[in-house]
Amino acid sequence: MTNTAKNIPLKLSRVWDKTFPKSDRVRHSKVSFPNRYGITLAADLYIPKKSVFTEKNHGEKIPAVVVSGPFGAVKEQCSGLYAQHMAEEGYVSLAFDPSFTGESSGTPRYMASPDINTEDFQAAVDFLSNYYLVDPERIGIIGICGWGGLAINTAALDTRVKATVAVTMYDMTRVNANGYFDGENSEEARHAKKEALNKVRTEEFATGLYSRAGGCIAPESLPSDAPFFVRDYTDYYKTDRGYHRRSLNSNEGWNTIGCISFMNQPIMKYSGEIRSAVLLVHGEKAHSRYFSEDAYRDIVASGRFTENKELYIVPGAVHTDLYDGGRGGNFIPWNKILDFFGKNL
Repeated sequence: MTNTAKNIPLKLSRVWDKTFPKSDRVRHSKVSFPNRYGITLAADLYIPKKSVFTEKNHGEKIPAVVVSGPFGAVKEQCSGLYAQHMAEEGYVSLAFDPSFTGESSGTPRYMASPDINTEDFQAAVDFLSNYYLVDPERIGIIGICGWGGLAINTAALDTRVKATVAVTMYDMTRVNANGYFDGENSEEARHAKKEALNKVRTEEFATGLYSRAGGCIAPESLPSDAPFFVRDYTDYYKTDRGYHRRSLNSNEGWNTIGCISFMNQPIMKYSGEIRSAVLLVHGEKAHSRYFSEDAYRDIVASGRFTENKELYIVPGAVHTDLYDGGRGGNFIPWNKILDFFGKNL
C-alpha cells in the first residue's frame, strides 16, 4: 500500500496582515503543503517580480530560501520580513507557520517538538524543491531565534540544504533543560521542572482542557526589576512594532507542557558534521549571544568542514534588534547575509 500526503484544507487569511509593509517589488501568495506527520503547513510565498521564468518559457531557475522563527512567532512577523526582503533580492522565499501554530494545522494547538519542527523545515524544502521557479540545487534556510537552532539541526540532517543562516539563535533544548544562562543546569532543577509539568499533564488529561503558559508581559505589567531580556521581548511582541493576533508570544503563549520534549532531546549533537555552509549572526549585546558562540565552537570543533562556517557579531545589537532591525531599523546585516547566500547558493 502506498501512503500519500494530502493537504488538510486550511482557512487562510487573504488580507495583508503582516507587521511590516508590503513590497511592490515582489509577488505574494498564500500556499500550503503537508509534512510527513500529516500536518498541513501554511506559508507565505514571495517571488521577485523581476523573475522572467514561467512554466511555459522555461527560463533559468533561481535560488530559494525557507524562513521560520522566532520560537512562538508567526510568519506575519519577522520571518515574513526576512522572506520578503530575500525575494526583493532575487530569491524565491517561503515563510511558514510551524506545526500546531499560526494558520498551520495540528492538534492539540500550541505544541512544539524537536522532531516535528525539524520536519517542518524539511517539508518546506520538499515544497521548494518541486516549485517550478526554483533550482533544487540552490536552496537555503534561515532560522530566527529558537528556529535558528532548528535550522542547524535541519542542516545536519538534510543534504538538500546548501546554506544555513541562524539569526539571534536559541538552542531550545538547552534553554528548556538548563534554564536561561544555564542557571538551572542540575539534575535537581530538571527533576523539579519535570515533576511540575507532568503533574499538569495528569490534571489536564482528567479535564480534557489544556492551559497556556503565558506569552510576553504587557508593558504596563512589567515589574520594575524585570530583566532586560524580558523588556526586550515585550518591546517587540506586545507593541505595535511586532504584535500579531496569532502569535503565541504576543498573546497567551505555548501550551503549558508544549516544550517538554525539548528537555531531553538535544538538537545540536551532529552540528559538527554539517558539510554545507553555515552563518551564525548574533547581536553584540544580546542576552542570548552565548548560544551562537557555543554553537559555532561546536560546529568547528572537529576541524572538519570549517572553511564555510562563520560567526558574525552585529555591533551594538540586542536580541530583538535582529527580528526587524530594531527601533532604528538598521541592525539586520543584510549585506552580510546576501553575500553569504550569493557565495553558497
